[in-house]
Amino acid sequence: MSGTGDGSLLSADIRLAGRLDARFFALLDALHRTGSINRAARTAGLSYKGAWLLLEAACNLANEPLLRTATGGAGGGGTQLTEAAIGLLEAWHTLQADQREFLRLQEARLAELPALKGLLRRMSMKTSARNQFAGTVTDLDPGPVSAQVNIGLKAGGEITATMTSAAAKRLKLKKGKEVLALVKASAVVLVTDFAGWQLSARNQLAGTVSRIEKGAVSSLIVVTLPGGAAITATVTNEGVDALGVRVGTPATAVFKAYSVIVAAQP
Repeated sequence: MSGTGDGSLLSADIRLAGRLDARFFALLDALHRTGSINRAARTAGLSYKGAWLLLEAACNLANEPLLRTATGGAGGGGTQLTEAAIGLLEAWHTLQADQREFLRLQEARLAELPALKGLLRRMSMKTSARNQFAGTVTDLDPGPVSAQVNIGLKAGGEITATMTSAAAKRLKLKKGKEVLALVKASAVVLVTDFAGWQLSARNQLAGTVSRIEKGAVSSLIVVTLPGGAAITATVTNEGVDALGVRVGTPATAVFKAYSVIVAAQP
């Protein structure tokens, strides 16, 4: 059992003998229902060859046969599970049920620790956005078409986001509501010297370059902010050289308000 797609905060994977996992038992279950390795493989999302590799590896380690194969005949042949395999499958289902109950009880305990639950809830979201900041709505200015949202970051500082008024209403945004601010690294521009110029971008977070990960074409530059939060920007290698960026260089991460995606619990 795994995953938090249902909104749960806890997850775990069961493996029997260190190798028999959910994928194997999904195949075994489908084989028990269909009597066909070909159909079972499709049901379990595996190739025919991949299904056989899983089954053969398990059969080679078992003390007794797991499969009973019939060829041709009036019934057209097929593959059935032996009593040993059925017992193994039943044990898996029992373990899954016990694990679900265990995780449910532990999640109930988390409800008694709101600070920890809130932390895990914020960390549970999976997204491709490199920059994720936890914060609280400090100001909301809805207009006929668009809304401006100011988010006070838990690590200090503030981010401004612009969205449609319909989106702000759908997210049920209001002062004091906890939200996540997501910003893609490609949307962040690094400035090391403003030279007296001012920028129109609402978000300008000043900090210090703490890490540079150089790639073949571009680099990831991490800027640590005074409160300890970090923001990452994607910069071409030519841009890194032109800026003369090094670890310890003061830099400001600049991004527009409409580049901020806001996430909120209902």
